[in-house]
Parts: sequence; structure tokens; C-alpha cells
Amino acid sequence: MILLTWASDLVALAHQPYNMIICLCRRPRDHQEAQMTDPGSGEVRLERHGHIAHLVIDRPAKLNAMTVAMDHRMNELVFEINNDQNIRVVVLYGTGDRAFSAGSDITDLDEYGDNWSYRNRFDNRTDYARAIWLLRKPAVAAVHGYCIGGGLEMASACDIRLASPDASFGAGEIRWGWHGGSGQTQYLTHLVGPGSASKILLTGERIDAAEAHRIGLVQELVERDELLERAAAIAESIAEKSPIATQRTKYMVRVAQNVGIDAALHIENDSFSYLMKTEDAAEGQAAFAEKRAPVFTGR
Repeated sequence: MILLTWASDLVALAHQPYNMIICLCRRPRDHQEAQMTDPGSGEVRLERHGHIAHLVIDRPAKLNAMTVAMDHRMNELVFEINNDQNIRVVVLYGTGDRAFSAGSDITDLDEYGDNWSYRNRFDNRTDYARAIWLLRKPAVAAVHGYCIGGGLEMASACDIRLASPDASFGAGEIRWGWHGGSGQTQYLTHLVGPGSASKILLTGERIDAAEAHRIGLVQELVERDELLERAAAIAESIAEKSPIATQRTKYMVRVAQNVGIDAALHIENDSFSYLMKTEDAAEGQAAFAEKRAPVFTGR
């Protein structure tokens, strides 16, 4: 067994079996504060590529583990994306060769405050996986390497997931006495069904990319050097569509996950009726008649 004494030791994840790692001890406060200003403290940044936003988790030295500061920034950027009409699609990925994200940096968890403050993190915009779920724009996750804990929650909160063959997925919190609190039990159950979700959640064992694809957690397997390019291509295909229609379609998929089918059919019909009266729908009909590509403006 390996006992990780602070965040820097998360690097051991790259070399050890998942079930042999504990990361529970804390570095002294003065060291923690220094950590937040050194290059290993990481960042979350937004890169714009036309109508596509790249949300980049950039802390490769620590397997893209999320600090509280990165959590706050993720929430700020999601708010910015939701209110930027020029952004139509989001691609989420992590930097480096080893991980999409290892989830929360356990050595930083006390920064959230007491239990009540932690419980209220949704309202305080201090939950990075919840932030991804709140994206109104369609989101594509490009997953490589470790995708565990909160990393799995972020990927699961996206609408489409691509993975390279080296990707692995896990929810190891059960090993330490808790389950994920930012959607882990709910997202997985909706995505892969109660049986497959329970196996992942109750054993804490990681699954590889092939198994994730087999159970429907991942939609496509893509070679590592082509992963981001493929994610961008899917995003571009979505961005070419009417942003009103794509956002309403994302919403309707959420409705299907939460509402009985009779009520959902009525909601779908109302949404369809609204969409058919938009300028984009008129443009689509005109483009079809004129045998040309439509140009959507989001109106």
C-alpha cells in the first residue's frame, strides 16, 4: 500500500494500481498556500475557436486534479460560455499525456469550508462537475488517460464522450468511505443503467476504454493522436446547426431522463412548435427549397 502525503504525490497514480493508493494526508498550511502559486497549482482556461469553446483543464503535473481555485474558475467560465451567444458548442479536455482529470485534489478539500459550506457548494458556484452539467450548450468530452472521481463526473456531465484506448474510468471514493457528491451516482445510472453503474460505484474498480464503450459510457473510441481533432470535428458539425435547435435538443434529452413519457411528449411538442416559428427554422426551410446550406444566426 502507498500512503500519499500531499498533492505532489498524486503522480504515483501513473505508476500504481488504483486499489493500492490512498491520498488522505494533508501538507502543512504554509506549504499548501505556496502550492497555490507554484506552476503545479494549475488552471482552467477558455480557448475560442470560432463558434467552439475549448474548456481546458491544465494541471498535468498533478494529473489535472482540481483545486478549489480551479473549481471557482470553471464556474466562472461556464457562466461566461452560457452568456456568450457566439459560442455554440464546448469541447472539454485535459492537458498532458496521463490524465483527463483525476478529480478533486484531496489535499485541497478543506478549502471548501465546513460540512454545511461543502453541502451548499452548488449554490456558491464551487462545484466543477455541477458547472459542466449547467452548460446550456452541447458539450463533448475528449478523454485520455485517467478519468476518475470528479473527472468521471465532469465527463459524465457532458453530452458526448470520446475516449482514446489508453483511457480508464473509475469511481474509487467507495474505498475511502464515501461516494461522489457531484452527480456520480446519478449520471452513471442514467448513462449505463443501474447494473453497470452499481458495479463501477460499489467495487471502486476502474474499467478500460473498451469496456466503457461497450456499456455506453463512451460513444466513440479514437486513437490518442486523433482524439482532439475528432472531438473538434463533432463540435464543428453541431456548431453548424441552429444554436436554438441544438440547445433545445439538449434540453429535451434531459427531459427524457427526468420526466415520464406522456408529459415529455407534450413538452417535446411545445418545444417543436416554438422552434418552427424561429428565424432559423425559416432559414432552414428556405435553404432546403433552394438546395443550399443554411446559415443560422440563433434567432
